[in-house]
Amino acid sequence: MADPSREVYVLIGDGSYLMMAQEIVTALQEHIKINIVLLDNHGFSSIGGLSRACGSEGFGTEYRYRNGNGKDGGKPIAVDFAANAASLGAYAVRATSHSELAEALEKCRAQDRVSVVVVETDYHDRVAGYESWWDVPIAEVSTSERVQQASRRYEEGKKRERRFW
Repeated sequence: MADPSREVYVLIGDGSYLMMAQEIVTALQEHIKINIVLLDNHGFSSIGGLSRACGSEGFGTEYRYRNGNGKDGGKPIAVDFAANAASLGAYAVRATSHSELAEALEKCRAQDRVSVVVVETDYHDRVAGYESWWDVPIAEVSTSERVQQASRRYEEGKKRERRFW
């Protein structure tokens, strides 16, 4: 908004998009042109990875129906993010290769409104770790060996925390 002559790009995951897609409408109403690159990995992949690191198996972090026994892991739920963005008034396109992404970004620059490029990615193909400490407490009491191991790792990690204030 400070420099309308510049292109603005937003890189967002599908989970975050679902929590704030309505901002497309706000941008349209205020005549704010932004280009959104939406990574569709069919769920909350980074939170799922964090959940698994905490011993919790990523419960509810993939877009899936419940299976017959009431647990997650059923058939995938197909969310059409391009159709969703278009329904909100954005120019929307999918990109399935590097060349299609480059072409889509060119088309976005030519638009005079919000643009969304949906890039499908794999839920499990993500950054494995950040080589840093994220203080996420783990259950201290659990019958799950994975949670018990994660709790022990957490307690060891807390010992290495550094305070800067």
